[in-house]
Amino acid sequence: MLVSVLSLKGSPGATTFAVALAARWPGASRALVVEADPSGGDLALRFSLASAPGLVSLAAAARRGGDADLVWHHTQELPGGLQVTAAPPDAEQARAALSALVQHQTSGLGLLRQAAAQPGVVVIVDCGRVDPGSPGLPIARSSDATVLLSRAHADDLAHLPRRLPTVARWSPNPVLLLVGPGYSEAEVARELGVPPLGRVPHDPRGAAVLCGRPATPRWGPSRSALGRFAQKVAGELAARQRPAAPEPPPLQTPVPALHAVPGVPPAAVSRNGVRPAPSAGGQAS
Repeated sequence: MLVSVLSLKGSPGATTFAVALAARWPGASRALVVEADPSGGDLALRFSLASAPGLVSLAAAARRGGDADLVWHHTQELPGGLQVTAAPPDAEQARAALSALVQHQTSGLGLLRQAAAQPGVVVIVDCGRVDPGSPGLPIARSSDATVLLSRAHADDLAHLPRRLPTVARWSPNPVLLLVGPGYSEAEVARELGVPPLGRVPHDPRGAAVLCGRPATPRWGPSRSALGRFAQKVAGELAARQRPAAPEPPPLQTPVPALHAVPGVPPAAVSRNGVRPAPSAGGQAS
């Protein structure tokens, strides 16, 4: 499954939530976070990752083609085992690598789709802030689910009414999440006509673990409020992606046998099952 996490304004924590979502995804045998933020990546700095492999090396290798396994050759492992494809912190390098990756539908974006289509695999793409000119837009448009993060203040929400219908067309499973204080979920639903799935909890300690600080037994991703909320969202998205159970075949109603009718000889039954009416004398005419 390919899931894009993005915002339309500001920086409401898309990278942190993308990591939380992947770390708490239910039933996935392999989870991958791909940084596709054209403003530059954060994961390499947060977790002291090497400059390669990552988004730059993946974009270069994708030009020569390959299969779904190619994506996994350009990942690094975070503490806890989560695989990530980190973008360079420099915005110019990140934008160039991302543009090269999505330039060709088959060799770049197609590889992400192939990797995400493997059984038991989820690919969470941190698209950062997406605008009409963002090179990460093709990924958002081809995702199986879109998680839109928005702060709940009036100036942030004011941008949503015009663009929500567009975001809703990017994937069959768009989800709106509120971040931080501001309008309530009910107020947002009433004004926008779109009910938010929830509000990302304010959890500094839980977020710190997902930003590279050592976990403690009390504040690991599985115990923190942020981790539990991410698991709830992941469970909802995973359930939407599961194919519906096939409907049982309709019961075959047995065709009733035609029994002899007094006064009508068996030979008088036509091939289409219509019996001629018996004559007044009790014999067929």
